[in-house]
Amino acid sequence: MESVKIGVLTSGGDAQGMNAIVRAVVRTALHEGARPFAIREGWKGAVEGGDLIQEMSWSDVSDILHRGGTIIGTARSDRFREREGMREAVKNLVSLGIDRLISIGGDGTLTGTDELRAEWPSLLAELVEMGEIEQDTADRHPLLHIAGVVGSIDNDLVGTDMTVGADSALHRIIDAIDAISSTAESHRRSFVIEVMGRHCGYLALMSAIAGGCDYVFVPERPPADGWETDMCRVLKEGRDAGRRDSIIIVAEGATDRNGVAITSERVKAVLEEGLGESARVTMLGHVQRGGSPSAYDRWMPTLLGYSAALELLQSDGDPVIIGTRRNRLVRLPLMSSVENTRAVKKFTAAGDFEAAVAARGSSYTEMLDVFTTLASPVPTKKNGGPRGRIAIVHVGGLAPGMNVAARAAVRFGIDRGYEMVGIEGGLPGLVHGDLVPLSWSDVEAWSGLGGAQLGTRRTIPSVDEFYDMGRVLEDNRIDGLLIIGGLKGYEAAERMREERQRFSAFRIPIMCVPASIDNNLPASELSIGTDTALNTNVEVLNRIKQSASASRRCFVSETMGRNCGYLALMSGIASGAEQIYLSETGITLNQLAKDTDVMVDAFKNGRSLYLVVRNEYASENYTTDFLARIFEEEGGGLFDVRQAVIGHQQQGGNPSPFDRLLAVRLVNAAMRTLDETMSNGRDDCSYVGMAKGSIECHPLSHLEEHWDPATRLPYNQWWLGLQDVAYIVSNPHHHGPAHVLPILEDV
Repeated sequence: MESVKIGVLTSGGDAQGMNAIVRAVVRTALHEGARPFAIREGWKGAVEGGDLIQEMSWSDVSDILHRGGTIIGTARSDRFREREGMREAVKNLVSLGIDRLISIGGDGTLTGTDELRAEWPSLLAELVEMGEIEQDTADRHPLLHIAGVVGSIDNDLVGTDMTVGADSALHRIIDAIDAISSTAESHRRSFVIEVMGRHCGYLALMSAIAGGCDYVFVPERPPADGWETDMCRVLKEGRDAGRRDSIIIVAEGATDRNGVAITSERVKAVLEEGLGESARVTMLGHVQRGGSPSAYDRWMPTLLGYSAALELLQSDGDPVIIGTRRNRLVRLPLMSSVENTRAVKKFTAAGDFEAAVAARGSSYTEMLDVFTTLASPVPTKKNGGPRGRIAIVHVGGLAPGMNVAARAAVRFGIDRGYEMVGIEGGLPGLVHGDLVPLSWSDVEAWSGLGGAQLGTRRTIPSVDEFYDMGRVLEDNRIDGLLIIGGLKGYEAAERMREERQRFSAFRIPIMCVPASIDNNLPASELSIGTDTALNTNVEVLNRIKQSASASRRCFVSETMGRNCGYLALMSGIASGAEQIYLSETGITLNQLAKDTDVMVDAFKNGRSLYLVVRNEYASENYTTDFLARIFEEEGGGLFDVRQAVIGHQQQGGNPSPFDRLLAVRLVNAAMRTLDETMSNGRDDCSYVGMAKGSIECHPLSHLEEHWDPATRLPYNQWWLGLQDVAYIVSNPHHHGPAHVLPILEDV
């Protein structure tokens, strides 16, 4: 029986992460016994055929995860828009036996793909009538089966939370904002930064929040008439409040309420006239599309490509887009998703801006409101007087994004009428009375800082020290406590709740916000700091792989994570590791023997690099050093073995855009709940988390419903089901079955 053949193409604008999709499609198809074909240069390759349609082998997609753009090329084809061109594409495909196609691109690409699917039978009939193909060829391929994956840095597809390339583009923008901020502050200068987004303001809005910017223009919500005066007022208030720089973000498709474009040059002219100062313009342009993809744009596109290939092989249903929603993969009806996306443009053209914003989803609406508060140079609400005092403390290991969370808490708190206080040096600082008032301007520069300005400690005070803690809380009139940190913070909150029987000072609302690179906290699928640590790991592993390019070498790399293997598994998927050892699954001697045999065979068959990633708590006895020694011994000189313990680099560096945005969203929900609790005179203890994209607060008394005290892990670790994907797309010797991902949902 002839093998099923799958075509894959990338069309339209390129986006970081497209190569990860292509790699996953090719390798998943090969694993399932199908024959994958790359259609080079997008629809141009389909129309012209010949060498532009090439069968792909396992090695054809090796070493491409870290590369930007698309190795199979992309181009727009005018001929494909004509029926004659579509007919040529059908002839070239069916002549090779290809009737299943994975299309990667934006809404134009997906629309063209669906049109080809709809016209496929009639185009076949025309080709038979013209004598271009035989009738039996047409009979063997009566239908075109398609699956789409959206590659677009604009993140503009309605129905999916994140399109491939958007996270990487945010990284480029935030890098630029962080760099520009330092020179803008040095010269007390205003900068206008133009980012991509013709019809979608995602990049503009999210980069403005993550970058701590002052003003933003997005296509979906044009500013009210008189925006020029309002913008100059906001920036002047900022300067009066002590700000040395001003940064305005403009989406390329931004307009005023009359549909007139708000360009970066127009904004610059308004600033110079209204403030009497010279402004500078930076247009990032195609820099946003370039460069190496982020960690997210490696592991998520891998899952998307894997699922799209299985979709075509295991289903003959309606055309779908494989997208993401609430940290899950989803099947979306192809054309209705495209139509919903295009409806946003119609809403804005008709002046129905609230409908345009609503179509982007509730989180987009939330973040528009959040930006107003965070970017304001002064509190946005006028309150009659202090409503109480809330203290902020970090507890546990350092996590990138702690400063972002603290900054957001201070501003959300002050905006609601509370006095905000920082506890320096973790809970020991509360014992010793190391408290400092935090004003609106004190936290101005914290939006992009790594580390923790307030300091953090893992130490939980002893029983005897709880008396001192209580006295400090009473003496400083603390009415609520926000703990930003890891498991130690949750345990400390639980201890304080228990100590209420002895000390009334602990009868105050306490809220825990998850911040830990280990990603092991209850009711939150992702913790603040985890994404930054993952990006650090992927960068280090890329360099390790490059260092082995001139030799035959196995690397055994160790990641942090304690009992949680999230960092190890996702680092392995994002870097193309052949073997991954997790704490959750452990290591056995029998497994090691099999893995070593596979490794040795790989090197005998020409492999020059083999990457092994080990979670630090994968085994107490089978350490990283022990594994390296076994592989070295069994290799018999066929290859070298090196160790790389990544270590505390994972806790350092400035937080990634995702961690900045996650911190803002979690703290927004935490402070809203804390405010409600205090306003109602209650003393609830709670923790906030994000599960399936929804952010909720849970009573601390329900902790063991979400978290196992024996393993010190959440009961629901959504990512464990991804282990099969890691091996199928990275190891040609893996013979286990490919399963539809357990996290895949129908929408």
